[in-house]
Amino acid sequence: MTDKDDYEAELIALQTAIVAWRRWSLEAGEKVLVIFEGRDAAGKDGSIKRIVEHLPPRTTPVIALPKPSDRERTQWYFQRYVPHLPAAGDFVLFNRSWYNRAGVERVMEFATGEEVDVFLREVPHFEAMLVDSGVKLIKLWLDVSKAEQAERIAERRKDPLKLLKISPLDAEAQKRWDAYSEARDAMLTATHSDDAPWVCVRSDSKKKARLAIMRHLLHELAPAKLRKGVEKPDPAVLFKFDPSALSDGRLER
Repeated sequence: MTDKDDYEAELIALQTAIVAWRRWSLEAGEKVLVIFEGRDAAGKDGSIKRIVEHLPPRTTPVIALPKPSDRERTQWYFQRYVPHLPAAGDFVLFNRSWYNRAGVERVMEFATGEEVDVFLREVPHFEAMLVDSGVKLIKLWLDVSKAEQAERIAERRKDPLKLLKISPLDAEAQKRWDAYSEARDAMLTATHSDDAPWVCVRSDSKKKARLAIMRHLLHELAPAKLRKGVEKPDPAVLFKFDPSALSDGRLER
């Protein structure tokens, strides 16, 4: 059996376990929100696709909001995200989230320094309220190396099926690599909490990252009987954030 065969076999097994968990969580009225964050080309789209591939879209919405309108810019920052939060039985996945303010908005100066500071102070309280209301919140930071990001962005330009993924900000991702690293470090440090911890995923290997994420979701969300036989994620691929990860090589510089 090849590595590809091994990957496909485990992927199907994990997807089958996720379908079984979703049947249970719908009946149980669970409210689940998973936030996917990371640099451009870190593998968010592909990971989400594999998770939701066999799930009903009506109760498994994938939310990827466009830039705010002029009206939305005058609102409370979290306001446009609130309508998309899960109700009983929902499994909501955010492909980028309110953390845009701490990332691209900070680096590209779409938000002021004061707005970013206010956000970093407020978001732990906002997320604590969500958790207190019964939302199961999982936050994933997908971390990709500079070289791998450059290769993936170049591939987008060559592949006609990936043309819609091309963004004017792609070039800035490489030019402003250090600024994005600083923004990531500040964001993870300020918004990691007991209520809503960050989980980091090393995503240079897309396949390993996808499998680790699916294992993690099952171990966090599914009762023991529905994750029987599911291994825990490889800690070399997926780990809970702690400040030492900023300097010990686990997160890309």
